[in-house]
Amino acid sequence: MKQQLMRRGARGVAGALGGVAVVAVCVWLCGEVRAQTHEVQVGTRDVPNNVAKATGEGARVLAGTWTLVAADVQHPDGSRARDYGADPKGMLVIDAAGHYSLQIFKSERPGFASGDKAVATPDEYKAAVMGSSTHFGTLSVDPVAGTLTFHIQNASFPNWQGLAQKRSYELTGDVLSYRVTPRPNGDVPISIWRRID
Repeated sequence: MKQQLMRRGARGVAGALGGVAVVAVCVWLCGEVRAQTHEVQVGTRDVPNNVAKATGEGARVLAGTWTLVAADVQHPDGSRARDYGADPKGMLVIDAAGHYSLQIFKSERPGFASGDKAVATPDEYKAAVMGSSTHFGTLSVDPVAGTLTFHIQNASFPNWQGLAQKRSYELTGDVLSYRVTPRPNGDVPISIWRRID
């Protein structure tokens, strides 16, 4: 009976959080808190067991605070350019359990002339949206395959909410780099991070 309640609780929390792939649920039973981790479906896809099992160990390898070194884009013709301006700013925080929060900002974003977030021109709104990328959720890592997957709970781009996005990554010392899912026009964003903590 207790196990059934715990499984139902995990599924309920996962649904409320928009399809997070791995949900840690704390259930208060018999005067103690027990942590349970459950796999749940993301849309119609299940998280493969080998990836789910790699989450803990892989996440520990990447755990820490990372500062953005570069946010580039590779075009279909092979050329590479800056994606978030000449001096992008960003932070990626990953804990040992695989929870993450990521923010990237273009330094050249103009302020709103009105000084009011609710009152801006279409160009000001566009620059604010196109000059930032933020999302958070859980991270699973498959060190053997060299892939990491962001299980996105919420994002500044609403279409990413509830998605699982896989990236090929390289970790060299305290430098992490990965290629983002290609955009509709074929551009491939490339993020490079340096661990600072």
